Parts: sequence; structure tokens; C-alpha cells
Amino acid sequence: MTSATPRLGSTSHLFFPLSFSLALLCCIAVSNAANDEAAALLAIKASLVDPLEKLGGWTSASVSSHCTWKGVRCNARGVVTGLNLAGMNLSGTIPDDILGLTGLTSIILQSNAFEHELPLALVSIPTLQELDVSDNNFAGHFPAGLGACPSLTYLNASGNNFAGPLPADVANASALETLDFRGGYFSGTIPKSYGKLQKLKFLGLSGNNLGGALPAELFDMSALEQLLIGYNEFSGAIPAAIGKLANLQYLDLAIGKLEGPIPAELGRLPYLNTIYLYKNNIGGPIPKELGNLTSLVMLDLSDNALTGTIPAELGQLAKLQLLNLMCNRLKGGIPASIGELPKLEVLELWNNSLTGPLPPSLGSAQPLEWLDVSTNALSGPVPAGLCDSGNLTKLILFNNVFTGPIPAGLTTCSTLVRARAHNNRLNGTVPSGLGRLPRLQRLELAGNELSGEIPDDLALSTSLSFIDLSHNQLRSALPSNILSIPTLQTFAAADNELVGGVPDEIGDCPSLSALDLSGNRLSGAIPASLASCQRLVSLSLRNNQFTGQIPGAIAKMSTLSVLDLSNNFFSGEIPSNFGTSPALEMLNLAYNNLTGPVPTTGLLRTINPDDLAGNTGLCGGVLPPCGGASSLRASSSEASGLRRSHMKHIAAGWAIGISALIVACGVVLLGKQLYQRWYVNGGCCDDAALEEDGSGSWPWRLTAFQRLSFTSAEVLACIKEDNIVGMGGTGVVYRADMPRHHAVVAVKKLWRAAGCPEEAATVDGRQDVEAGGEFAAEVKLLGRLRHRNVVRMLGYVSNNLDTMVLYEYMVNGSLWEALHGRGKGKMLVDWVSRSVATAMTTVASAQNAKYGYTLKVDQKSDIYSFGVVLMELLTGRRPIEPEYGDSTDIVGWIRERLRINSGVEELLDAGVGGRVDHVREEMLLVLRIAVLCTAKSPKDRPTMRDVVTMLGEAKPRRKSSSATVAATVVDKDKPVFTTSPDSGYL
Repeated sequence: MTSATPRLGSTSHLFFPLSFSLALLCCIAVSNAANDEAAALLAIKASLVDPLEKLGGWTSASVSSHCTWKGVRCNARGVVTGLNLAGMNLSGTIPDDILGLTGLTSIILQSNAFEHELPLALVSIPTLQELDVSDNNFAGHFPAGLGACPSLTYLNASGNNFAGPLPADVANASALETLDFRGGYFSGTIPKSYGKLQKLKFLGLSGNNLGGALPAELFDMSALEQLLIGYNEFSGAIPAAIGKLANLQYLDLAIGKLEGPIPAELGRLPYLNTIYLYKNNIGGPIPKELGNLTSLVMLDLSDNALTGTIPAELGQLAKLQLLNLMCNRLKGGIPASIGELPKLEVLELWNNSLTGPLPPSLGSAQPLEWLDVSTNALSGPVPAGLCDSGNLTKLILFNNVFTGPIPAGLTTCSTLVRARAHNNRLNGTVPSGLGRLPRLQRLELAGNELSGEIPDDLALSTSLSFIDLSHNQLRSALPSNILSIPTLQTFAAADNELVGGVPDEIGDCPSLSALDLSGNRLSGAIPASLASCQRLVSLSLRNNQFTGQIPGAIAKMSTLSVLDLSNNFFSGEIPSNFGTSPALEMLNLAYNNLTGPVPTTGLLRTINPDDLAGNTGLCGGVLPPCGGASSLRASSSEASGLRRSHMKHIAAGWAIGISALIVACGVVLLGKQLYQRWYVNGGCCDDAALEEDGSGSWPWRLTAFQRLSFTSAEVLACIKEDNIVGMGGTGVVYRADMPRHHAVVAVKKLWRAAGCPEEAATVDGRQDVEAGGEFAAEVKLLGRLRHRNVVRMLGYVSNNLDTMVLYEYMVNGSLWEALHGRGKGKMLVDWVSRSVATAMTTVASAQNAKYGYTLKVDQKSDIYSFGVVLMELLTGRRPIEPEYGDSTDIVGWIRERLRINSGVEELLDAGVGGRVDHVREEMLLVLRIAVLCTAKSPKDRPTMRDVVTMLGEAKPRRKSSSATVAATVVDKDKPVFTTSPDSGYL
């Protein structure tokens, strides 16, 4: 009987072809999928602009190995899961072909040059877990779509130009742990729906244009560890619900419009290590509950409206390194427990109304680096142990009522950079040893009750740039080499009881720009060697007992702008060349024993007679004319002298009377003409020629670009030393207050061209006015300009020798003219004068020196502009020059030179020391800062606080201590300072 059951062998033969076919089909499917993914990648490449050919290996010839292409990541099955194109300088667009990568979980496009709107395809990939498009130039609204990505944990869109509202649908991505929208232009409010993100650990919204009240829902994110939403315009109070963020470690609400008190609930957060609330309108007292924050390291509540006292509970913060309460309305004393904080490095309490003493133990058991308690009403002694730890760099105590001696421990404080204790009641002597401190740059002890001698060792300093010992009771002679300190720019010891003379051993004083020895008992002659100070701008020796003749060499000092020799016993004639210097703007020789005719050169043509008063032997020029032999015979008898004096008074009386009559008639006639010109011609002056006044120069003439209520005479009356507000590359700027007209204007008196003859070439008895005509045409054009970034020109006052331009009064000067204008080569002629570690001193004293504040970008464009200024200072070049190439500015030019490593040192201005080793090293450090400031991504640009810190530390052969700053500005594995800028930030 035949069996119906098939044999086993025949069954296996039937299954073999089937399984083989399935495997073959599977392989074909995988191959096709791989080919599809490779095709999608090639399509993506085709839509990109790749100037560096970073994707050169993506070719059709290698599609079978696309998982090995640069930036492509595949899983074990060969499916593309990640695309990392960071830092490739790519632009162009991302096409919809990216949707063909169906297994994609990670897209990283960080630090490229993408522009325009974010492609919708990037937010339409449901498998996404990570999306990073930070540090590009994407603009427009951030598109919706990511809310449909249930696995999305990381979203970083910071450092772009996104605008409009924050995307609300992101709140539906419930797995999100990091959400970073910092450094953009988002506006509106924070969506309440963000409170649903229960897994979110990092929320970064700082540096946008967000506003409104902080939604209470924001504080429902129980997993939140870092909340960075400062540098916006949030208003209202900080909700008490902030106490629910039990895992919060980092809180940045700085720079906004927040009001109301600091909620006491903030003290409930055990892991909180950083609080930045500075620069808001927060009022009320500092909650004592903040003393419960045992993890707190940084506390900055500065620039608010806080009242009350400093809670003693803050002394419980054992980990606190920074305490900044400056610029508030605090009163009362500083708790003694603050002096016991074991980790305290920075204490800033300036500009409050604090009273009482400093904690006596301050600095003794702390690594104190920066102490600023200036502008309070603090009293008592300066603690003896401020530098016991050997870390103190800045000691700022001015404008208080401190008493007692200067602590001896400061004389061995080798880290000290600034000691500013002026306007107190310190007594005793200036201790020896300060001159041997290797880093001390500023020593300000003016306005105290110090006595004794000026220590000789100050002259040994190799670092001091500013010394002010004025308004004390010092009674010594000046140390012989005090003015020869190589770095010294300003030395002031006015209003003391100094004796002796100006040291003749001056030698080279390469940096000295201001010397004030007024109000002492100094005597003898002015040493001719003083003229060797070739950068001296201001010299005041008034109210002393100097004798002898005024050295003629003083008149040849090319930079001297202010000279005050009044109230001394100088004799002889005024040097004939006194006033020919193009820089000299203020000269006071009053109340001396000078004789002879007043020269009619330069400044002396128009000097105020009050600045020559009290010299009975002077005559001529702006004074009454010399009376011949009777005015020159010094050996005449007393009776003859009295008769001559009597006759002179009679003659002067007649002259004054006649002159007054002539002037009165002239004023009537001139007034009539001005009246007609004003109402007929629309201005007080036209282009008609004015006759010479017989003294070699034309009368002053006011040309107005709009109706002005004041006259040229009223402007000229304001041109005096007390009204100087600045000196630029083209002239000296004065503030002209004219209360009668309720007017304040800025008057820039332009330099005369150096080396030009006193009398200009004339045609038909008149100066050649071709250049003057060009000037008039140009300033008339500028006078018609109206722009918010251009200072308005009101007119100018001129004669044939001098020109003074009238502007709206502004407090700032012009760097452009100093570097690139007609003042080029007169100012900022070396690195010492250009160095922003110098120019930023005042700013730095008001800023935090060390700590890495959260990266904030609301003033990103200002930081960029500051970087451009640094580049101008370093190179001496303009922002735009033909050498840079088409569509390239100084930033792009420097970036390219650094990228190709083409002679970095050649970028530096050789004329200011760029070829000198130690100068070059410091300039390279500043160049690195300039590169950081002009980083392509606003997010990568440092804050101005960080810039000040870095400039202060930009010294050669020193490591930066700003580790925390570095963490916010650059990769923590890269040093903040190297001798070559890091191309990673170009």
C-alpha cells in the first residue's frame, strides 16, 4: 500500500527555495534602502555650500560605504541614525531629502553659516532625539513640528537670529531634557505650556527680547536644574512658586525689569549654587533665608533697589566665593560673620549707605582677591590681614571715613594691582615697600591725613602707572627718580607741604602725561630736563615758590596742552616761542614777577588777560601796550616809578574811556547789521569778508547752521582750562555753559597744523582761504545731517588762524580721529596709550574681576563693536580698507590671516611696539580677546564683565586665573590666553 505522506527529504527540498528567496529579498531590500539613504545624503550635499570641501568624501563612487562618510553615523544594521556636520562652515539649505533618512535620531548643524528660515524638514522627523542648530544665522519664526517628536530630549537653537514668539508646541515633546533658545530675538512671553515639561533639566532663554511676567507654570518643572532667562525684559515680581524647584542649581534672572522683593522661598533650594539677579528693579530687604543655601557659591544682587541691612545669616554660606551687593540702598553695618566666610574671594559692596567698620578678620582666613567697599560711610581701621592669603589684587576703599594707618601687610602683598583709598581720614605715613610690589599699577591715597615723607622706594617701581598723593600733609622732598618710573603716566602730589624742587635727575620719563605739584612749598628753578618728558600733556606747578626764568625748552614740548605756573616767583621775560606749540591750549602765568613784552605768537595772541595778571612788568600783546623806555627801566627810582604808574593809569583811563565809546558805537552798528542778517538771511553771518583787526588775525566769526541764541564772544569766554572735557586727535574739547541762554554746547578748538609758519600765505593782504573754503563747505554739509548716531554740528567760530567747531554737548570723544584722523601720530602713539588694560581701568573698578557670569547676549552687537575697536587699536587700521578685499572688513581680514596662519605678528601695528617682544606678547593676548568679541555666533561672545576681566589679566607670561570665565566664553579645555589666537573661535 502506497503511503500518502511525503518523505522528509522532499519536504526540505520544498522549503529551501522559499527561505533562500526570502533571504535574497531581504538583502535586496537592505541594499535598496542603503542606496536610498546614500542618494538622500548626496542630495543633501548637493544643496549645501561647502567652501572647505569637508564633505569631499561624499561621492557616488562610494555609496556602498556611506556609513563611513564624514559626519554620518549608522547603527549595526547599516541604517543612518546620526548626522553631525558641526563646524564645517556650511551654508545653503537642508532639502526635504533628509526625510528619506527614516532612522535618523540625531542632527547636529552647530557652528555653521546657515541663513534664512529653518527648513521645515528638520522639525518633521518623528524619530528625532537630538537637534542642534546653534550658532548659525537662521532667522524668522521658529517652525512648529517638534512637538510631534516623542523621543526628543535635546533641542539647541541658541545663537541664531530667530524672532517672533517662542514655539509653544515644543511643550508637547514630553521627553525633553534640554531646551536652549538663548541669544536670539524671540519676543513675547514664555508659553505657560512649558510647565508641562516635567523632565526638563536645562532651560536657556537669556539674551532675547522676551517680556511680561514670569508665568507661575514655569515653576512646575520639578526636574529643572538650570534656569537661564536673564538679559530679557521680564517685569513684575519673582513668584514665590520658585521655591518648588527643588533640584535647581543655577538661577540667572539678571538684567531685566523685575520688581518686588526677593521671595523668601528662594532659601528652600538645597542644591542652588548660583544666583544672579543683578541689574533689575528688585526692592525690599535681602531675605535672611538665603543663609540656608548651603550649596551657594555665587550671589550677585547688585544694581537693584534693595533696602535694609545685610543679613548676618549670609555668614553661614560656607561655600560662598562671590558676594556682590553693590549699587543698592543698603544701610547698617557689615556683619562680622562675612569676615569669617572661608571661601570668599570677591566682596563688592560699593555705592550703598553702609556704616561702621569692616570685619576685623576680613582676608585673614579667606582667599580674598577683590574688595570694593567704596562710596559708603564706613569707618574704623583698615583690617590688617587683607592680604594674608597672598591673593589680594584689588583694594578699593575710596569715599569713606576710614581712619588709622595704612596696614603694613599691604607692603608685602605681591599680588596687589590697585590700591585706591582716596578721600578717607587715613593717617600716619605712606609705608615703605609699596614701590617694590611687582604688579601694583594704581596707588591713590589723596584726600587723607597722611604725613611724613614720600617713600624713596616708590621710585623703584616698574609697574606703577598712576600715583596720587594729593591733599595730605606730606612734608618731604620729592624722591629723586620718582618721575622716571618707566610705566608712570600720572603723578599728583598737590596740596601738601613738599619742599625742595623738581628733581633734576628726571632722565627719561617715557610715559608721563600728567604732573601736578601745585599747592606746595617747592622752590628753585624748573629743571630743563623736564622737557625730556616727551608725552607730557598737563603740567601744574601753581602756588609754589619757584624762581628763575621759564625754560624755553618747555615751549618746544610737542604734546604739552595745559601749563599752569601761576602764583610763583618766576622772573624774566616770557620765552618768545611760548605758544608756538600746536598742542598748547591752556596757559596760566598769573602772579609772578615776569617782565617785558608779551609775545604775539600762538596761544598768546588770544590768551585771557587774567592768565597774565599780577605781573606788573608785562606789557603789550593782550595787555596795554608797552610805554617805551619808561616801562622798561627797572632801575628807576621809586618816585619816578610812582609818577610813571600815575601817568600810566591816566593814559589807561583815557584809553579805556575812548575804547569803551568806540566799542559802544561799534556794537550799535554791528548789532544793526546782525539784526538785519539774522532776519533777512536766516543766520547771523554770511560769507562776506571781514576786515582784519590790525593785530595780524581776523576777528572771530560765528557761522551757524541753525538759529543760535549766543554769540562768538560768549563761546570764547568759555574757552578756559576749567572747562576742558577732553582732548582728541584734532583738538581740545571744552564744555561751554551759557546759563543766560539755557544752552550747553561742546566746543572743539582744532589744532593748528604742526610745522606750519605762524603767518599763512596771503593773497591781497588776506589769507589764502581755499582750504578754509573746503572746510566750510564740508562742515556746512555736516551741519545739515540729522541722525541718531551722529553728533549734530551747530556751527563754527573761526578767524584766519584758529577754528572752533560747535556741537551738541556729548560726554564721549572720538577714537576714530585719534587713530585715523588728522590726529594720527599725535595721540595713541604707543601701546601704553592704546592699551585697553589702561583705558578700561575705570570700568574695571566697577565690574567683577573673576567670575564667569552666565553668557548673556542682549548687548551682543555692542560686544562685537568693541572687538572691532580693539582690532583698530591693535592694527592701527580702519574697519574698511581696500587691502581687505571686496565685501571684507577688518574682522574678516584678521580671521582669514589667522585661519591660514599667515604671520600673526604682522597684524600688529609696528609703530606702537608690535615688534618688541613683551609688547607683542601682550598685544597678542588682547588680539585673542578681540577675536572672542567678534565671534560669528553672538552666543560665543563674552559679556563686558568677562571682557574687562580678560583685559585686566591680559599680561604676558601669566596664566589666567579666570577659569570660571573661560568656561562661559571658550571650551574649558582651551586656555583663555595663549600667545596666538585660537582659530576655533574665528
